Amino acid sequence: MRGLKDKVVLVTGGAGGIGAATCKRFGEEGAAVAVVDINLGAAQAVAAEIVAAGGKAQAFSVDLTNQEQVVAGVAAVEVALGPINVLINNAGWDKAGNFLKTDKALWEQIVAINLYGSLYMHHAVLKGMSERGAGRVVNVASDAARVGSTGEAVYALCKGGMIAFSKTMARELSRKQINVNVVCPGPTDTALFADFAGEGENADKLRQGLTRAIPFGRLGQPGDLPGAICFLASDDAAFITGQVISVSGGLTMVG
Repeated sequence: MRGLKDKVVLVTGGAGGIGAATCKRFGEEGAAVAVVDINLGAAQAVAAEIVAAGGKAQAFSVDLTNQEQVVAGVAAVEVALGPINVLINNAGWDKAGNFLKTDKALWEQIVAINLYGSLYMHHAVLKGMSERGAGRVVNVASDAARVGSTGEAVYALCKGGMIAFSKTMARELSRKQINVNVVCPGPTDTALFADFAGEGENADKLRQGLTRAIPFGRLGQPGDLPGAICFLASDDAAFITGQVISVSGGLTMVG
């Protein structure tokens, strides 16, 4: 894709699943990748794999729920790799449960990771992009935000908020030539999905039910997402902003 070579790309939640696949794809495209994750060892493994393949990458440990750590982490990335050209907000976490049976402590944990973590990262990175008059942001939300998802009420709240926030940022920053777009994965076979599905017979039934419901006849895989994410970060998408793209195998088709 055009315009990704030598760009500095920061990917949150880069140590596994969709994040790791996205980091590796940016590495293949010639970008300098900041693999950001709370799990430094896993992030280092992803960075090492990118470097071994001939790319450029470095791992950074950041707790997204701590704004001071986010600010310090962004500064560390820019010292090591240069000004950030592309921000991919991918990190997320959830725990399944009927809303009426959950409590405030769980809500706060989900909101801290999925909503505030992304807000902190936007605030830290967009200042520099705005000063330079250029940048790309791709926020990885969820189709749970678009159509709802049983057992994921607060997660859907956060991801729905990120869609609205992204559209607002796209408007506020358009004169600065900063593109802000959203990719919404459908059910994807990641560690997050495994945690959500649980184990045993109920987990198997959930997988089988989703497989039947998805027109393509399978769950998404982490490798299904980087193409859309990298496209929106590239010069091929230079005139696209404020948009939401679903990557769900046809499970959701929302205009």
